[in-house]
Amino acid sequence: MLRILTLTTLFPNPVQPALGNNVWRQLERVSALPDIEMTVIAPVPRFPLPGPGMPYADMRRIPDQREAGGMSIYHPRFVTVPATGWRTAGAAIAAAAVPLAKSLHRGNPFDLIAGEFFFPDAEAVLQAAKSLHVPHIMKARGSDIRFWSKKRTPRRQMVGAGRHAAAILAVSRALREDLISMGLARERIDVHYTGIDLEAFTARAGARRDPHLLISVGNLVPLKRHHLQIEALAHLPAYRLEIVGDGPERSALERLAKKKGVADRVSFLGRIAHAELPSRLAAAGALLHTSSSEGLANVWVEALACGTPVVTTRVGGAAELVDDRTGRLLPVSTSPFGVAKAVEEVAALVPGGAPFQKAAAPFSWERNLAQLQDIYARIVNPR
Repeated sequence: MLRILTLTTLFPNPVQPALGNNVWRQLERVSALPDIEMTVIAPVPRFPLPGPGMPYADMRRIPDQREAGGMSIYHPRFVTVPATGWRTAGAAIAAAAVPLAKSLHRGNPFDLIAGEFFFPDAEAVLQAAKSLHVPHIMKARGSDIRFWSKKRTPRRQMVGAGRHAAAILAVSRALREDLISMGLARERIDVHYTGIDLEAFTARAGARRDPHLLISVGNLVPLKRHHLQIEALAHLPAYRLEIVGDGPERSALERLAKKKGVADRVSFLGRIAHAELPSRLAAAGALLHTSSSEGLANVWVEALACGTPVVTTRVGGAAELVDDRTGRLLPVSTSPFGVAKAVEEVAALVPGGAPFQKAAAPFSWERNLAQLQDIYARIVNPR
């Protein structure tokens, strides 16, 4: 039995059910494998002063320990404050997580520690691995590297954890190059693509495709730049847009839709069950994704698997998936008119077919899990 301890702050909980859903789906699949036992330590923030009006007050509703997805999940609290807490987050998370990891290890030793997000988790993963005297792996997902590597303390912590890691995983080839530019060795970095359910995400998932229906999936935050999509709709009078997701930008985006005179053609669907997403994607004429930064967005793969063309900015690993047969790649500096022009261009593509299937094929759960098992074996049972 291979006992794995995953230590990450990027993990859903009862208060933040959408946080790290991609990590949840990965770990749930791993824990279902024979001869693997998965334990998760997912620290959650706590403000230093108590009180119902204080930041993170709702986090008190999260249980200290729970069972879900075949995993034992622990939620120790680490002290932090909004906005500036990142400066001490690494040490705070380690202070909360490492004693718990040592206690669990004494009862039933772990063979491996997995870090699912470089920052702010790197320092805690490294300290836990040293304390338990077990190897660790680190996974880079996008914003942890693209954003936080520009700051001195996070970069130092990420490089330290990476250099001591038995393996480093990156969700795209582009992200691997970012890790190499930070000084981490190319030969120790594996590109490990996200897994998706290719039986659920298929062109047959939707009853009927509407070529004039556009869909966007993502948190409503400035990084995702949904305003470009709404403004583009003003140049596309025959099109409608469905926006899946929620976040602090929703009210501003609703006001923008009214200002641009397209409110009657924009539907804000909020968060939906992941099981509902295949039919939504398969029914659309194109996926819009205008983020200014990304690792490798799951929704790119999910849309392509559904045979739906993808219009996205050239960020992260987008060019590893999307070409002129399956969508359009836009410069990060694109404009609403540029988005609209790309939508009109992909209308000439034939949805589904071999190019879409070929693009999605490397992201099957079978490939994902087989590669991960090979990496585990390489670390725990080296030849």
